[in-house]
Amino acid sequence: MYSQALNDGRKIFAVAPMIDWTDRHCRYFHRQLTGEALLYTEMVVADAIIHGPRDRLLGFSPEEHPVALQLGGSDPAKLAEAVRIASDFGYDEINLNVGCPSDRVQSGTFGACLMRMPELVADCVTAMKRVAGVPLTVKCRIGVDEQEPEAVLPEFLARMIGAGADAIWIHARKAWLQGLSPKENREVPPLDHGLVHRMKEENPDVFLGINGGIADLDQARHHLDQMDGVMLGRAAYQNAGLLAEVDEKIFRAPHRDVDWTALCETMTAYSERVLAQGGRLNHVTRHMVGLFQGYPGARRYRQILSTESTKPGAGPQVIAEAFGAVDVAGSPEPAMEAARKAG
Repeated sequence: MYSQALNDGRKIFAVAPMIDWTDRHCRYFHRQLTGEALLYTEMVVADAIIHGPRDRLLGFSPEEHPVALQLGGSDPAKLAEAVRIASDFGYDEINLNVGCPSDRVQSGTFGACLMRMPELVADCVTAMKRVAGVPLTVKCRIGVDEQEPEAVLPEFLARMIGAGADAIWIHARKAWLQGLSPKENREVPPLDHGLVHRMKEENPDVFLGINGGIADLDQARHHLDQMDGVMLGRAAYQNAGLLAEVDEKIFRAPHRDVDWTALCETMTAYSERVLAQGGRLNHVTRHMVGLFQGYPGARRYRQILSTESTKPGAGPQVIAEAFGAVDVAGSPEPAMEAARKAG
């Protein structure tokens, strides 16, 4: 995937891995909107895969492809074993998390704190690469705490490349491991997109993607003029409608209007299957709330999904009711303005 992208100049657009957000129901929904974007799982800890319920942790729908599994851990042997187990599930990529700043991640000695231990991360990458039959990638920050990104990031990238990483996704912010919450770590440390762009200039033969603070597809295209890939997180989740434009605006696919009726029917049928397997309606609908940003009736749509889906016995008809509240023929407001009004 990544070597071909470098060879033929094809760019990659990805929806970032987000804990508690990008579960299998979210990814199934996102895939209905874009056939081309690379979708990531939530971070799954290697120990959980080795000792926990594998089908629940790793299972996904075939329709989600291409889909990447993000792993968390710092023990090369355990990570390699997790990769071996995951290989039976058919993921298109395995990614190592070196960017999450949460306390619970730090307590397990993985995530962003590993930016301080590039030798260990390189050992992890080498061990994982040895058993992975698909691209093995890393997602990192530009540095943590008192580190100077201009000095730290080039060395970190060199070690990952030397260890065999097929691609590196760089979140263009430092992570402060003490004093800032995970939410604040997504907003407070200043962005340094320029540094990430320079890393690409210095590594023309290595796939480097950029993440962090990218709000819409216009900004995404700007970054793709200089980077091999672009990754959106909250912007894609909270305004999922922009994913319906990814194939055309990023991958130059022919324009097609969204068939909202078909989307409603697809998600209704999917919800029926989830309910039949013991799930709850809001396990699916909570990921759909941001779909109609800017459309007339969007507020009512959000109200229906947010309130009716959580009631005891809620069924898939709630989705049809919510879709019915939206005037899809109306002109949506610009994405940024719609997102601002949605809060």
